[in-house]
Amino acid sequence: MRGLARKLDEDEEKWGLAGLLHDLDWEQTKDEPSRHSLVAYDILEKTDLDGEVALAIKRHNPAHKLELETLLDKALYSAEEITGLLTACALVQPEKKLSALTRESVMKKFKNKSFAAGVDREVVKLVEPWLGISVEELVDICLEEMNKISDELGL
Repeated sequence: MRGLARKLDEDEEKWGLAGLLHDLDWEQTKDEPSRHSLVAYDILEKTDLDGEVALAIKRHNPAHKLELETLLDKALYSAEEITGLLTACALVQPEKKLSALTRESVMKKFKNKSFAAGVDREVVKLVEPWLGISVEELVDICLEEMNKISDELGL
């Protein structure tokens, strides 16, 4: 999210927080996807967190069918999908490292709909009209940013 914020000339700190906190309630809601992001929103609205961040987190769960209104909403919605694909791509590498990935290797897996089938490719493709960047650019940005924190990610 920080890389996307930089690319789109948005608030890097704010977008970074959205990325860090978007699955805040995952442990509580993993068995009840219909509650995911709503529990996080309830927690976050009681804090001094920017309301736009809390709303983007609430809206990122497609199960709620909430309208994505802001650039932050749309970026978070798309970025979550691509990071899932990048993680899956890394885990099938012999070294299980993000550093082993290239744009080309990721795009090959992106086109293979049976690989990481839970990743909604149509949502990823929305970065073009929503954010004005290509899927390839999104892959580059996310690969670069995820590589910066690969130790923390265990990848």
